Amino acid sequence: MSSLGGGPRLVLLFSGKRKSGKDFVTEALQSRLGADVCAVLQLSGPLKKQYAQEHGLDFQRLLDASIYKEAYRREMILWSDEKRQADPGCFCRKAVEGFSQPVWLVSDARRMSDVQWFREAYGPVMQTVRVVASEQSRQQRGWVFTPGVDDVESECGLDNFGDFDWVIENHGDERRLQEQLENLLDFIHSRL
Repeated sequence: MSSLGGGPRLVLLFSGKRKSGKDFVTEALQSRLGADVCAVLQLSGPLKKQYAQEHGLDFQRLLDASIYKEAYRREMILWSDEKRQADPGCFCRKAVEGFSQPVWLVSDARRMSDVQWFREAYGPVMQTVRVVASEQSRQQRGWVFTPGVDDVESECGLDNFGDFDWVIENHGDERRLQEQLENLLDFIHSRL
């Protein structure tokens, strides 16, 4: 795939562990850039929608950070792994449909196949962003290690990715986080 005509000027692919703050960071960036300039895309959205349809579940409840979602998380991971084995880009293609903003923030890249798909589709306009937070910070946000969730590819697939273009440290130091977001915003504005 080559870069899609009329596509975005910048695609930032965010990854990080559960409760690292990926959604918080992407929402903060979007609020500063504006929804007309910046779209937040979620690979998990199309995944959860299809899973809910196939399993007779409440799609809206799978989208939030609820006990309901957590009850199905492990089964969703196994199901989505099967889908990705058949077609590694299936959820990526669905996630990008219908967006026309010049900046896309993909809030939940989890696997090398996600990075590869976006790199092939959007080439030089794609950058990777890793959001990191200490275990203590994640625990304060409600994270509890769950076997079969926190030790599988959906959480660990990009742990050894290597050179992320950006690393955002989100350990709870608000001033430091804001400095990092300002640096990233400056870069985003340079691409507009």
